[in-house]
Amino acid sequence: MNIVKPKTLDRIDLMILDTLQKEGRISNVELSKKVNLSASPCLDRVRRLAQDGYIERYGAFLNASKLKFGMSAFIQVTLDRTTGDVFSQFKEEVVKIKEVAECHMVAGGFDYLLKLRFENMDAYREVLGVIVELPAVSQTHTYVVMENVKQDLGVPIFY
Repeated sequence: MNIVKPKTLDRIDLMILDTLQKEGRISNVELSKKVNLSASPCLDRVRRLAQDGYIERYGAFLNASKLKFGMSAFIQVTLDRTTGDVFSQFKEEVVKIKEVAECHMVAGGFDYLLKLRFENMDAYREVLGVIVELPAVSQTHTYVVMENVKQDLGVPIFY
């Protein structure tokens, strides 16, 4: 049986990932200069990193306020029972709600932690009405964000 060992990432791979995470629109030529490689081997590494799953996607960070989603809140969701089919039903429905930016199943005193984005309190009340009607939801607790002190800037990479 052939077991393929995953390739370990070297310093250049980590520099490439860190740079792409911070500057997703950087050209390959600029990237190759930053990591001190010629363009062709740099592009080969980027393709390999993507193929190996280290790069999941590319995107842009949008201004939520300008797009009428400037408010955010975290909602703790407790289900009335915790069975596989209930978890599946909840997940199937929660991903359909556009205001739900993130949904995490958690261990502890409740079952899910949702991050919502919305325009104003009227919009929040509307989406909360949808969330409380999801399969098996028995209780919610909301924490409205007053100030974003630090936002996710990506995976910390040390090289």
